[in-house]
Amino acid sequence: MVISSTRATTASPPERLAVLGRGPIPAGEPVLRADDLGVLRGDGLFETMHLREGRPWLRDQHLARLASAAAAVELDLPPTDTLVELLDTVQAGWPAEVEGALRLVCTRGPGTGETPTVYATLSAVAASSRASRRTGISVATLPLGVPATSRIELDWLPAGIKSTSYAVNSAAHRWARRAGVDDVLWVSSDGYALEGPTSNVVWLTGDTLCTVPAATTGILPGVTVAWLLEHAAEVGLTAAERMVTPAELHAADAVWFSSSVRGLTELHTLDGVRRDASSRTPELQKLLGFTR
Repeated sequence: MVISSTRATTASPPERLAVLGRGPIPAGEPVLRADDLGVLRGDGLFETMHLREGRPWLRDQHLARLASAAAAVELDLPPTDTLVELLDTVQAGWPAEVEGALRLVCTRGPGTGETPTVYATLSAVAASSRASRRTGISVATLPLGVPATSRIELDWLPAGIKSTSYAVNSAAHRWARRAGVDDVLWVSSDGYALEGPTSNVVWLTGDTLCTVPAATTGILPGVTVAWLLEHAAEVGLTAAERMVTPAELHAADAVWFSSSVRGLTELHTLDGVRRDASSRTPELQKLLGFTR
């Protein structure tokens, strides 16, 4: 039996689905038309939130990032109150002890894209994601093929958005499986570490907790990592945004990947080099409110 909760005795609830204008529907019910631009062109946005104690953590920050991305790609979103109501609908009655992955998807819709398609899904956080918080992950660097600041310099190209166009991210994860590692860290052509396909990189040097600046690199501005750095002083750390090379990450006291659902996951191996576990990992995960 698959167990997908913070308590080993609680079975995984079935996946849920709610569609704007239709309400809750069976998870296997069709949602998208064949000519939906989210399918034909990957023209859409999404946000995924960690559901804890039946409530989405950092919901307002995720919705603010979604609104910023929608403005960048000229996608008309429903009012925020409407989106909140949709999220409330799909999460109503979810067991408080079960961690959930709550996803909100907004595509440009069918045909000419005048009416967006909006739906929310909810499923239990995968056991593998929870396990990685305890055991850590192996990561290999992977060249992205562009300079670190090139994307932000192109004013026509929306940067730092969570797009449903996921072909590059999926290709990176397929490469990781072939390479026998859990995840990858993209590296720019001028030698800087940027982000993972679904994660921000975080590292500790002395008493300074660092991450890569999104504003100058065009990476996704992580909601989880932003909260972590804002609260770093609570565990006696200072916070900074810095550019970093893989060599500097190897020399760092600790390196993690952060994401909304997986939380904070330590890199136990980077490019085949084994790293010692950091004593800071449990307290940072506790600060973020993620169980091990």
